Amino acid sequence: MLHFNKSVFCFFIILSCCLSFGQTGTLTGKILDGDFDDVLSFANVTVKNTNYGASTDFDGKYSINMEPGTYTVVYSFVGYSSKEITDVVIKAGEVTIVDVTLNASAAALDDIVITVTRRQNSEKAVLEVQKNSTVVLDGLSSETIKKAGSSSVASAVKAVPGVSVQDGKFVYVRGLGDRYTKTLLNGMEVPGLDPDKNALQLDIFPTGVLENLQVKKSSTADLTADFTGGIVDILTKDIPSSEEYSLSFSLGYNPDMHFNDDYLSYNGGDTDFLGFDDGTRDSPIAAGTNIPLLQQDGSLVRELTQRFNPELAAMREKSFMNFGFSFSGGNKYKFDSGNSLGFTASLAYKNDTDFYENFVDGQIFRKNADTSVLTPTVDRSQQGAVGVNNILLNGLLGLTYKTEFSKYRINVLHIQNGESNAALITQQNAERSSNQIKKDVLTYTERALTNVLLSGEHNNKDGSWNTEWKISPTLSRVDDKDFRTTPFRIDGSTATIEPSEAGDPTRLYRELQELNLASRIDFTRKHQLFNESAKLKFGAGFTYKNRDFSVDQYSFILQNFQSSNFNGDPNEILAPDNIYDPNTGSGVAVRSDFNITNNFDSQITIGSAYISDEFQLTNRLKTILGVRFEKFDLTYNGQNQQGQVFDNEKFIDKADVFPSLNLIYDLNEDSNFKLRGSFSITTARPSFKEASEAEIFDPISNFFFIGNRDIQPTYINNFDVRLEKYGEGSDFYAISTFYKDFKDPIELSFIREAEGQFTPLNLGNATVLGAEIELRKNLGFVPALKNFNATLNVSIIDSNQNYSEDEENNRRDTLRDGQTLDDTRPLQGQSPYLVNAGLVYETESDLRIGAFFNVQGRTLEIVGSGDIPDVYTLPFNSLNFTANKTFGETVKHSIGFKIDNILGDDRESEYEFFGTENRTFSFRSPQTTLSLNYGIKF
Repeated sequence: MLHFNKSVFCFFIILSCCLSFGQTGTLTGKILDGDFDDVLSFANVTVKNTNYGASTDFDGKYSINMEPGTYTVVYSFVGYSSKEITDVVIKAGEVTIVDVTLNASAAALDDIVITVTRRQNSEKAVLEVQKNSTVVLDGLSSETIKKAGSSSVASAVKAVPGVSVQDGKFVYVRGLGDRYTKTLLNGMEVPGLDPDKNALQLDIFPTGVLENLQVKKSSTADLTADFTGGIVDILTKDIPSSEEYSLSFSLGYNPDMHFNDDYLSYNGGDTDFLGFDDGTRDSPIAAGTNIPLLQQDGSLVRELTQRFNPELAAMREKSFMNFGFSFSGGNKYKFDSGNSLGFTASLAYKNDTDFYENFVDGQIFRKNADTSVLTPTVDRSQQGAVGVNNILLNGLLGLTYKTEFSKYRINVLHIQNGESNAALITQQNAERSSNQIKKDVLTYTERALTNVLLSGEHNNKDGSWNTEWKISPTLSRVDDKDFRTTPFRIDGSTATIEPSEAGDPTRLYRELQELNLASRIDFTRKHQLFNESAKLKFGAGFTYKNRDFSVDQYSFILQNFQSSNFNGDPNEILAPDNIYDPNTGSGVAVRSDFNITNNFDSQITIGSAYISDEFQLTNRLKTILGVRFEKFDLTYNGQNQQGQVFDNEKFIDKADVFPSLNLIYDLNEDSNFKLRGSFSITTARPSFKEASEAEIFDPISNFFFIGNRDIQPTYINNFDVRLEKYGEGSDFYAISTFYKDFKDPIELSFIREAEGQFTPLNLGNATVLGAEIELRKNLGFVPALKNFNATLNVSIIDSNQNYSEDEENNRRDTLRDGQTLDDTRPLQGQSPYLVNAGLVYETESDLRIGAFFNVQGRTLEIVGSGDIPDVYTLPFNSLNFTANKTFGETVKHSIGFKIDNILGDDRESEYEFFGTENRTFSFRSPQTTLSLNYGIKF
């Protein structure tokens, strides 16, 4: 548990509250080009009847320090219609954000006057970005996230249309699985803490460092080709508008999980609370050490056996509640030369404890060999209790230096995560024995990720040329440290170790290290085409990835020794008196189960180049036409079960061209009513472990993942049409439809006649047809509801997967009497519907109360094979409540309260059977969590 020095903490809070602040306020914002997806560099901002004024930099941003008051601000640029905004309120110590879009005008004579009251909400800014985007895009501002009472992006992003969140952290777009969603950080690929997922987990990002979050659902040539559902781009702040710091603390309480005396745990290391192991769980035997047979050197075997930590039993203790804190801050400094330097920094810590007293995982049910029998047979039932302690520590530091025509940026992100699990599992192999198996399973996974982003952006004097380059190296590690599994067969009151039925006690050590180096350079040239302004973009990129994966596994065997002597206590197995004694020739001895097929070294290289042009076909019709080339290679070093050695063997070698076309038609002169159309070809590629010969074991679920060296990328044709209307303030309406045609989709499938094993396969072609409706509306048309804002988005999706010849034959072979086979089945990972809804009440006194609902439909999780049926994830009805109150003039304090999973819904997936009730595949009951948050901004 993390202990704080109370004196230091109190001193820090008192000091922060006593800071003095200047009496000026800040007007800041961004000026956007209404005709192109771009900013307006060097535009003018003047404040009427004052000496205040500024010009935008080449990011389109401006900032003016002003005395408190109410002003009229004029925005102008040569060749564009000016805008005059009245009633702009500046308050002492506060930042007022006004973002403006200017449209080109042949005469540039017409001025537009807009009256506003108070605009500090950046949600409108995100809508402006969305409105001027070249792709189908939905956004989420940091201010919107805070309004939802969210301390991280993951808990708020569900408000984006077509977006769902899995495991509380991974974002899926349009109901498609992780394989079809790409997560970027400031436009660059960053592998997550789970290196087998495309999506970077979003619960690691505190809201204090975010500029906004964008979800791009259609493609242009400058975007990476390996996404289909969407690209989630997390944009962090570069130079803040003014000096700002914030600190927050949170507590979370779940009545079913916290302060529970039955919580399961085990003794770890002194640094577990920081998310890493202090060496307590390191393997006591060097990798590659030869363990001799007992008859060869019994004394050495005894010495090696004694090195292992003897703790093998899960212990009962009282659980603690969730807690965490976060800090973020930033400032900018302007030099006499006009150049500026800014920094942003954040540090966040979360300590979460979960306890599932009745979880189910790893069960296997099969169809009976007799097709007239509908009731399934039990191959393996497995359930029990598990305690989970998850630590997440992350820090981000960013520096940005701006000159008149250039910007240089460096971001450093480090994430540290430690997850400790202790489980007591009851297993029954019904077809082989009526006896139960009791397993104690102790696991610890340490994950670490360090990412550096180096970037530069350069403009020529007239802004006609822009050059941007980025280099982003990432080093990630995932270490499964000392996974301990101890099975006993229970026969009445007798507990024994039976290797033939339950296996030996085992220890597992896995290390994964991945280096990811991504780089790109982009050029933009403004030019004339068809006597209209146009924008040519071209560039290139290169990505190198290397993964080194190794596994060491050991078993403990009984030599001339009765396991009944342990009395069912796992901690007795490696007790000093029970370890093998060469003098008596009896006891417990370690044995190496090293399997070379589980160790591999693999590389991926992706070279890319693209060209596109953005131009006006007519006064209202914009076209973005482009083509992208990508060369993808995956090489493998390792060995398979047959002894075949692979030395830099190319498993995948692909060179592909990806065209894209986007059309945007303004249905009115104000450009706030648009029709978008898009076509593109994209791809979904297998992960390192999927395109391999590796066999990876999960000791909790008891499943084996088997790699497939013949797996190939999926190719997808994408069609999108969207009608969108921008209303007053943040009101927005949209209706979309999309169609996707998949060639050779990759899906996880059970292996027929192989208990507990699944593998990735290229199965039959598939199609996805969907529609989305989005509504954001202030309810002020009813006077009594003027403080209420409603959001609703619904996605309805129909997917159809064709069977491969093998899959169709397997399914026909095991049809029940009276059962027929449909022509198609759903695409794996594709949800049939998504619903996100929210209602927020907000007052001028900074009180915000909201209720948010999210659900996705029944989804095919694992494709069945032969007599093992399909597994479906059931809908999880997530209803959450938030309340947040901000108070204070200069030093801002906030108190927030949140209720997660008000309905107490369960997370469950099940096998689907014909003519009888379905059977549970996995089950967790998260129950309801209450959270309290206190924040201070100064």
